Amino acid sequence: MEKIINDLINNNYFKPNDSVVVGVSGGPDSMCLLTILQKVSKKINLNIIVAHVNHNTGRKGQILDQKFVTEYCDKFNLKLEVLTIKDYNDDNFHNEARKVRYNFFNDLSIKYNAKYILTAHHADDLMETILMRIVRGSTIKGYSGFSKETYYENYTILRPLISTTKDEIYKYLKENNIDYRIDDSNLKDTYTRNRFRKYIIPALKNEDVNVANKFYKFSKTLIECNDYIDSYIKKIYNTICPNDIVNIDLFLKESHIIQTKIISTMLLEKYQDDLMLITDKHTDLILNLIESGKSNSTIYLPNNIKAVKSYNKFYFSKYEDEDNSYEIQIDDHVILPNGHVINKIDFTLSNDNNICRISYDKVKMPLFVRNKKAGDKIIVKGMKEAKKIKDIFINEKVELKKRSTWPIVCDSENNIVWIPGLKKSHFCANKDEKCDIILKYN
Repeated sequence: MEKIINDLINNNYFKPNDSVVVGVSGGPDSMCLLTILQKVSKKINLNIIVAHVNHNTGRKGQILDQKFVTEYCDKFNLKLEVLTIKDYNDDNFHNEARKVRYNFFNDLSIKYNAKYILTAHHADDLMETILMRIVRGSTIKGYSGFSKETYYENYTILRPLISTTKDEIYKYLKENNIDYRIDDSNLKDTYTRNRFRKYIIPALKNEDVNVANKFYKFSKTLIECNDYIDSYIKKIYNTICPNDIVNIDLFLKESHIIQTKIISTMLLEKYQDDLMLITDKHTDLILNLIESGKSNSTIYLPNNIKAVKSYNKFYFSKYEDEDNSYEIQIDDHVILPNGHVINKIDFTLSNDNNICRISYDKVKMPLFVRNKKAGDKIIVKGMKEAKKIKDIFINEKVELKKRSTWPIVCDSENNIVWIPGLKKSHFCANKDEKCDIILKYN
């Protein structure tokens, strides 16, 4: 780790008495980074601010993690800032947690006038990120993983451990007798990253002990290529995309890689921290739309953004003003915004997902039908665990543009009873069981 310490001291990142924010979870990576920064501080005299985030997901160890970091900071007289996340509104937990963390970092950079925020991303993290994006699909920049430095308006994210492997981190901690905490959620196969970490990365290391260095070089090469393309895009962007509206005739004269980069640039502006919601499939759909012979056409994208082709122009816009939200009490029949109808009927032999039988003792009356809300879950009949409606839409291949108006039947306590045409919940009675209401979707 002496190489990292010397790099931080000699490359003019910090001046004496600078404030520096470092993200510390209490795990091995962040404790390695924190102790390295303390050694640097002995030479430069830094004001170290430890930033700890309690993700508040119900994991028992999180309270102990915070206690561990707090006691360490007390022992070494380090300033500690703690953020506890209270609520999650996004269907993607990791995406929202990341946004909250970086907003926290931004606030601390302003509060302490800190130009650098250090995170403990290391070489194994870089390999995992690159491989996950290759499998998922991404852009040139996305395939590069992440860089040693990322520049924001108020601060720079610095990742000093980017070329350091996990094995080297554990060796350093052992040699220096440094305590750390283990997050047991990192051991579960539930998360994609954990599966790459547990099975794929070790296999690659068995093939070549220096594979981490090769991934780092690969990342830097892609970043250099991306920077070169970006410099060209800056020269032509305002000509091809005045006011962020693409002139399709000029656009189609450029090479495919430049076309793709222009679209990626526009998507980055629209999605910013939510860019992970967009894959190369979205980019391909957009390029196909632009190249199509259709004069007017629209593609609906995540986060209420639509891609619009209108004759010789192409642009992105929000469609939040197209308010699709509704909530209607169910009486004898309901005409739905999607053109379908829910009727109360007296009898049917059918028992498919267009039919829902309900007993008054299972639900809280009256019943309502509404559109999907963020975080909605249903316990599907025959299952024990709740499932996200978002995932059901994906599994059932419901078109994006139909999801915002697809009916969700709830009781008056907002328990989801039925997704007409798709799934019944455990509240629904079987065909041979007592029921008080039969609803039909058609």
